[in-house]
Amino acid sequence: MNKTFTFLLLVFLGLNACQSDGLDNPLDIQLRNRLNSLSPTETLDYFLLPEDGDYDQIPQDPSNPLFEEKIELGKFLFFETGLALDPKHESGRETYSCGSCHVPSACFMPGREQGIADGGINFGFNGEERTQNADYLETEMDVQGLRPLCMLNTAYVTNTTWNGRFGARDANVGTEYAWTEEKGTAVNFLGHSGLECQNVEGLRLHRLVVNKDITDSLGYTALFDQCFPEFPEEERYSLVTASFAISAYLRSLLTNKAPYQEWLRGNYDALQDQEKRGALLFYGKAQCYSCHRGPALNATEFYALGVKDLYETGVAFATGPDDPRNLGRGSFTDREEDMYKFKVPQLYNLKEAEFFFHGSSKNSLEEVVRYFNTGEPENPNVPETQIAPQLRPLQLSKEEIDDLVSFLRHGLHDPDIQRYVPDHVLSGNCIPNNDSASRIDLGCD
Repeated sequence: MNKTFTFLLLVFLGLNACQSDGLDNPLDIQLRNRLNSLSPTETLDYFLLPEDGDYDQIPQDPSNPLFEEKIELGKFLFFETGLALDPKHESGRETYSCGSCHVPSACFMPGREQGIADGGINFGFNGEERTQNADYLETEMDVQGLRPLCMLNTAYVTNTTWNGRFGARDANVGTEYAWTEEKGTAVNFLGHSGLECQNVEGLRLHRLVVNKDITDSLGYTALFDQCFPEFPEEERYSLVTASFAISAYLRSLLTNKAPYQEWLRGNYDALQDQEKRGALLFYGKAQCYSCHRGPALNATEFYALGVKDLYETGVAFATGPDDPRNLGRGSFTDREEDMYKFKVPQLYNLKEAEFFFHGSSKNSLEEVVRYFNTGEPENPNVPETQIAPQLRPLQLSKEEIDDLVSFLRHGLHDPDIQRYVPDHVLSGNCIPNNDSASRIDLGCD
């Protein structure tokens, strides 16, 4: 058999194998080859999110194993305005929930630049009309100096919040000196992962209350008994167990129905050609994957990108140029090398977002991609020496920008997030807000 014939035979067999796999589109072949080369396992499975209900495959804290009943309890508690029992003013009682700032239809983020829990009224469609309750001073409002992060795919987040201050392990090993009551991080001494620690502190910070009297009055006691029989009764109905349930729920929020996930499972028609070109840019020339990695396209790493802070939007409450949260990771660690650095967020379902970056400084995915393409920081308060080396001109053409945005907007969009939202809570209150104006907006009245 001569060399020419052998070569042609190998080419024929290779093409035939591709066709048998459904890979007759060169873009599919290129994308698969690129992903296999980047995958630590050399397979596409590395990029797959678990299926709904496949709890063993979802990353979880060993002290908080996932099962259906616990996730269902957490789903109730996340939207339960009946827990809002420690407001600054009586008019705020039972009017807000975790879902006030993490709206499912807005990628589990607020529909406005800044989330408002206690001290807010109104809702609109995605929370975009939420504003200050006239009974509250601005300093009394429960608001944060950073835009709330999306809660989707948080099972892949080891240390939570923009500065990663919650969680006893991973990035926070060696930061025990910063686990203080003043920073709100003493909860890390419980030894749990980021979500479990954050939600203990978050329930307290956001003026939500959980105890046996409340679980009795709202009808949750039997569910706590079912989910936490290992806890003594005097500890079973508490912020810790409520945090475990809410954290279990959040770990179940997976965008596994996005077209890109379908493509990874072998449905090569799930992505349009423009989205496939965008994916090749994401994993290639645009270098997005250098920071946004793994199944959730995130990382527990921190970078200074030089974007503007939340107070500069002009519509944020109770924040300003001296807000320590503008310092990012440095506000937690107090290390000079961490100043102005913020965590790499996940990228799924940003089609539903109206604001981007920690300071809500961009209003569209196009603006975000153009910012990275230009590669020039816009915040003069961030020293040039802190700016991430990844922020440099990418030389993307207009067509390439369009392709990349198409992948981010459509290829990474799970259209069925409503499956994670309860149709009621046991208090019977309106969700996610229960003030009189929100009840009208949400169709509860």
